[in-house]
Amino acid sequence: MDKKLDLTDAEWSVMEQLWAAPGSTGRALTAALEQKTGWSRSTTLTLLRRLAEKGAVRYEDSGSVRTFFPAITRECAAVRQTRDLLGRVYHGSLSMLVSAMTREETLPQEEIDELYALLNEMEAKNRRD
Repeated sequence: MDKKLDLTDAEWSVMEQLWAAPGSTGRALTAALEQKTGWSRSTTLTLLRRLAEKGAVRYEDSGSVRTFFPAITRECAAVRQTRDLLGRVYHGSLSMLVSAMTREETLPQEEIDELYALLNEMEAKNRRD
């Protein structure tokens, strides 16, 4: 999906709950999020409505019960938001992002190894193309 997806911190909280428990009723979501965040029912329902408008959430009505499902995967949402950040803050440069992040904190050897593996995969793919 190439479409931009801009989720607020509150919307991420709702999505995390839905990814953890897809097919939750509005009642179950409001109860879970009230316990985690202290939000009222109307706040949670407003966030669900906004997420549906953005295409991140879908729902099914069965009588008086509305059941909610994530319309996108967590990975897809993360990629779309990261692309947006990359474009806005780092002028589309992944290396600038990685450079900025690694200057700010030390990476464990395991993550360094993962980055090397990813770079090697990308290099091999570029050679094939």
